[in-house]
Amino acid sequence: MYLTSEKKQEIFKEKGFQKNQSDTGSAESQIALFTYRIAHLTEHLKTHKKDYSTRLGLLKLVGKRRNLLTYLQKKDINRYRAIIAELGIRK
Repeated sequence: MYLTSEKKQEIFKEKGFQKNQSDTGSAESQIALFTYRIAHLTEHLKTHKKDYSTRLGLLKLVGKRRNLLTYLQKKDINRYRAIIAELGIRK
């Protein structure tokens, strides 16, 4: 599998999204993980244009990330702005 537990830990620690060592469920951590997976699937679809099942999975991931970003925007606007700036996501 392309995403091992070591790679996930690296993604979480890379930008400082974890609140503590075992934090993998916070909105920031999940958004960072979804962003990595979305980038990976986008690269895959550039070479495999007719892979419709992967395209469907990509759209579902984008929707999940959008929902988490909306939740974070309503809950704490400062955390939302910080993660948007850190990951380079635009609304």
